[in-house]
Amino acid sequence: MFRQLQNIDSAFRYIRSFCIMFLLASTTICCFALYYSYCQVQAAQKRIYILAGGKALEAFSAGRRENIPVEARDHVRMFHHHFFTLAPDDKVIQSNITRALYLADGSAKRAYDNLRESGYFSNLITANVSQEITVDSVQVNTDKIPFYFRCYARQSLIRTTSVLTRSLVTEGYLRSVSRSDNNPHGFLIERWTTLENKDLLTKSR
Repeated sequence: MFRQLQNIDSAFRYIRSFCIMFLLASTTICCFALYYSYCQVQAAQKRIYILAGGKALEAFSAGRRENIPVEARDHVRMFHHHFFTLAPDDKVIQSNITRALYLADGSAKRAYDNLRESGYFSNLITANVSQEITVDSVQVNTDKIPFYFRCYARQSLIRTTSVLTRSLVTEGYLRSVSRSDNNPHGFLIERWTTLENKDLLTKSR
């Protein structure tokens, strides 16, 4: 009788130990499975597929901090493109300037007002002159907020008989603002000034 009770007690301890080990193993496997699933979901969220030309191209998302220099340079390029790409058409001029003014503060508005008061836009329309800009480079210092930038570009004034090329160097600061349809990069140009704007060469057409 006593030996039978010992056997029952041993069997109970064995079963208890086995259950505890099974529970620990199950818990470990579940935790690993949850962690692995979380990692896979995070990796999937960073993977984007873009359909271009009938082909699926893989792209990867990145954080705002990693893209700041790229977005800042493109913001400056967009502003200069809209502000200096002009046609001998009042509606085109107004449309481009409006887009540019969404990307900058009052310093750009003052520059526009000065050009308008001096008759610059009227002269473009009267003389049928088109103006284009090519941004050569944009330097942005992201070490200090607001970000300082300097833009190097070339303007082309296309007349009926000639093309005048001018050098353009501007500078300013970039402040972070909320993104919108009119300001997709979420920057605002402040204290924008022109450092250089001089004739380089004239070519006959």
